[in-house]
Amino acid sequence: MNNSIQQFNQRLLLVAEHIGLLVIGIATVIAMASEVSAMVSAARVTLSDLLLLFLYLEVLAMVGAYYRTGKLPVRFPLYIGMVALARYLVLDIKGMEDWRMLAVTGSILLLTLAVLLVRFGHVRYPYHDDE
Repeated sequence: MNNSIQQFNQRLLLVAEHIGLLVIGIATVIAMASEVSAMVSAARVTLSDLLLLFLYLEVLAMVGAYYRTGKLPVRFPLYIGMVALARYLVLDIKGMEDWRMLAVTGSILLLTLAVLLVRFGHVRYPYHDDE
């Protein structure tokens, strides 16, 4: 009895997880299409637009990786954070105070070091599938 309840709960969580991923994927595609439409109607593409499209692609890649492997690589959110901060820097650099610019670039550096640390840890201490 306890085992069947546990299996039901696991299936329920899996369904909720897949619905959530589907919603994220669809919302990302809609947002991407909206951004492309805005670029076409404005008849110009800025660096900010391209970085936003890269953000959307990273989200889609993260959803795709989760569907393929069943695992969420921690590097994807770090990449998304780096691109988001770079986009913020590009958008607001003219009106940004020096200390804020230094903080944003320092944050990008910290995220880059985190990716390097995660990659080093994964190579040095690989995951085992039997665990």
